[in-house]
Amino acid sequence: MKKLSPTPIHFIRFTLVLQVVMLCAFFQGWANVIEPSQKEGISFATLELNSHSFNAKKRSSFNYLSQQEHLERGLTIIHFINADQLEYKTFDTYGSKDEAQEFITVLGTMIADDANMAILAHDSAAASLGDITKALQDLAFVQLSNLKGRQAYIMHNFNATITEEIHDTSIIKTVEIPSSIGNQKEYFPKIKYEFEPNINRYIAHAGGEVNGVKSTNTKDALDQNYKRGFRLFELDIITTSDGHLVAAHDWNMWARFTDYTGSLPPTHEQFMKQKIYGDYTTMDMHGINAWFKSHPDAILVTDKVNDPIAFADAFIDKDRLIMELFSVMSVEKASEHGIQAMISQEPLLAIKGDKINFLKVNNVKYVGLSRRMIASQNKLLLKLKEAGIKVYVYNVNFDPGKDEQYVQDNELGLVYGMYADKWITDMKIPK
Repeated sequence: MKKLSPTPIHFIRFTLVLQVVMLCAFFQGWANVIEPSQKEGISFATLELNSHSFNAKKRSSFNYLSQQEHLERGLTIIHFINADQLEYKTFDTYGSKDEAQEFITVLGTMIADDANMAILAHDSAAASLGDITKALQDLAFVQLSNLKGRQAYIMHNFNATITEEIHDTSIIKTVEIPSSIGNQKEYFPKIKYEFEPNINRYIAHAGGEVNGVKSTNTKDALDQNYKRGFRLFELDIITTSDGHLVAAHDWNMWARFTDYTGSLPPTHEQFMKQKIYGDYTTMDMHGINAWFKSHPDAILVTDKVNDPIAFADAFIDKDRLIMELFSVMSVEKASEHGIQAMISQEPLLAIKGDKINFLKVNNVKYVGLSRRMIASQNKLLLKLKEAGIKVYVYNVNFDPGKDEQYVQDNELGLVYGMYADKWITDMKIPK
């Protein structure tokens, strides 16, 4: 057998060095593949898009950095001015052909400008898209042009091409936003509406918050919020099983607040025995009248009750009474008897023809409207403002970030006032 000669030591050393060099090159290449953004100095943030159709029974939203927004019905365009600043606008493409036309006009301009954007649908967004189907196809929005009622939809162009997705119920998608994004142009500049400070712009919702607790409709809530500065107080008025008017949001909530386990509605006697959370005093008409008698500059705003004549007769001072009413007939009845009505959202929107004329004929000076309707009812709100009709928005604090301060800073002036759970510093009238 032939004997193998030993391998020279210098060859072994060369081989080891070569292997180390090759391994270093391999790992260097691997690092370049998985972390190209670090090498190129590019960083990313993430945008979360949540599109829910009507059938999902959820609010659509988006999240970016510390900003979370819950959206209204229709199609919302989110535009990145830069990586740290975005703007957005919702177009009610279900209920308004005018807004559908505005949507396609803005969209065409943004595409021509190579603007970085995302679009998502909420609820039912397709009903008014029929007239702009061809324009959407021309802009390469193929799936959006075929969107059906009650479908979820998401689009973005952050990878330099239009990416679309449709689903019958929901779409949840996270996309990376590079730090270099944006074209610095604004397509939806905020309009700042001037307004004169006035304490009557603020209604204490359900008596206002008491020790951090909302919706109690109690004497304690009235006492605390009168001291804070409120002069308009909303109370929910419902009826006991034996026909007495009392202040409570609804019987199921009242039972939870009081740990009451009897049948609902309770009798007047049973109602008066209970305290909210064991501490706060409930009120019947005697208690309501006694409180407003001792606070002669306070005004009562009612909710839930829709019989203006019966309630006005039971209240201590009809001149300090505003009743939110829930039908055209009850508004007309209030007008005939000199009772100040606040028409609620549903009957207002249901009025055919000239809404402003109806309100003027019936001497209606107040409107109650969900703040969620501001985006879709902008034109109506401007007409009401011009006519001197005061719109108070409720549903404050229903959506993340949309609290009293948000309404004060962004929506007062377009709307006259708000139903507020709590008092904020900016409500004070400057001296």
